[in-house]
Amino acid sequence: MAERNASPLGFVTRNSLLCLFSVASILFILSWLSVLRSTGRPRFIDHSLLPNSKLFAVTDNGNSESQNQNDIEPSIESEEKALEGKNSVKCGSNYPVLKVFMYDLPAEFHFGLLDWAPAGESVWPDIRTKFPLYPGGLNLQHSIEYWLTLDLLSSEFPENQNARTAIRVHNSSEADVIFVPFFSSLSYNHFGKFKGRQKKNANNLLQDKLVKFLTAQEEWIRSEGRDHIIMAHHPNSMLDARMKLWPAIFILSDFGRYPPNIANVGKDVIAPYKHVIKSFINDTSDFDSRPTLLYFQGAIYRKDGGFIRQELFYLLKDEKDVHFAFGNTQGNGINKASQGMHSSKFCLNIAGDTPSSNRLFDAIASHCVPVIISDEIELPYEDVLDYSQFCIFVRTSDALKDKFLVKLIRSIKKDEWTRMWRRLKEVENFFEFQYPSKEGDAVQMIWQAITRKVPAIRMKLHKSRRFSRTSVGRERVLNSMQLPKNFW
Repeated sequence: MAERNASPLGFVTRNSLLCLFSVASILFILSWLSVLRSTGRPRFIDHSLLPNSKLFAVTDNGNSESQNQNDIEPSIESEEKALEGKNSVKCGSNYPVLKVFMYDLPAEFHFGLLDWAPAGESVWPDIRTKFPLYPGGLNLQHSIEYWLTLDLLSSEFPENQNARTAIRVHNSSEADVIFVPFFSSLSYNHFGKFKGRQKKNANNLLQDKLVKFLTAQEEWIRSEGRDHIIMAHHPNSMLDARMKLWPAIFILSDFGRYPPNIANVGKDVIAPYKHVIKSFINDTSDFDSRPTLLYFQGAIYRKDGGFIRQELFYLLKDEKDVHFAFGNTQGNGINKASQGMHSSKFCLNIAGDTPSSNRLFDAIASHCVPVIISDEIELPYEDVLDYSQFCIFVRTSDALKDKFLVKLIRSIKKDEWTRMWRRLKEVENFFEFQYPSKEGDAVQMIWQAITRKVPAIRMKLHKSRRFSRTSVGRERVLNSMQLPKNFW
């Protein structure tokens, strides 16, 4: 009888222990799930602070996932209503404001290249009343230096504070970055040719002056140039100085003519070209109203990676509904290209002398779905913008296969094309340069891209100061710049 009475007690004890063990196990598993959830989705960028954030890629463990069109369209409307409900707070005012110190370089480095001369002590034009205009034609495609400088100058005007992502500060110790206002692309276009037996042209001499000026500045010495912003958007600009100013952040169109230890996607910023063709305003076209399937007009015979243009010309020149022809900006060339791209479903962007081409941005402005054939291309803002939502990418090796490209393009039907066309209309503002700049345009997007580089700059600067007490002095800093190492 005693054994029978002991049995239920032991049974209860075992049940209690089993219950406690189960509860502890469940709590342990839940705690680990919480940890994994918090660490498994790194939030490098707060996408809610970016313009039309639903258009951007969602990063999940390093993989980019796009959202379908049904998710995008209602979200944009709801975003706009949410913004209106929060005291009309604009995206630019929420995004961290970049503090920029700009050198007061002599006018010969910037607006003097536009035949402007200072009337008084200031090296800057009074842009409230009148400012020099940038030359047109192909010069415009590399004009980012002009738009960023104007934006910094206007940031000091009290009436221009809305939706601003960068402001000028006059104390360099308060700045996030140091801006070098050298119009290097314009300098190359105007003075890059040699006259007679010149060993150095005017462009080379300006670069020499710039290097001498910068390397003598306390701001450069303090950071060894790591926090300096230098614009070299034209592939041939800064050919001499880039090897001496390599620690700085370059703003480039691509890396085609740079060794990777001088410029790379980790250190530098890729900026869009300014499109040359006319924007397609009030575009009510559709798949059926654009008669040309595939469009390309431009230089066909190019150097380096641009050899593919002539190969594609021979593959596509006799294809139905395909326009592939030589063209330039002379005469009525820009108007003809605008008409052609506005009436085409797809527009080719093929590598030229370097991986990038202005045709991508002409296509975006035309709402003509870009077909990118350039294996080494780097794209603006690609850390936050998913180009696969509105572009077609084709490997060079595939594009050169007989009929491959045409079959691929013809396989894209009306519904898919229409989704991409709509995306083009949604993102086109990110590639528009204008003065004064507006929320979410190319100027603001470039400043935001620079802002995203600031944490890495600070980390490098902080690490470089670990052994500052044993530094051998300024001479070591200047001498080390002559032999660039793989800084990143």
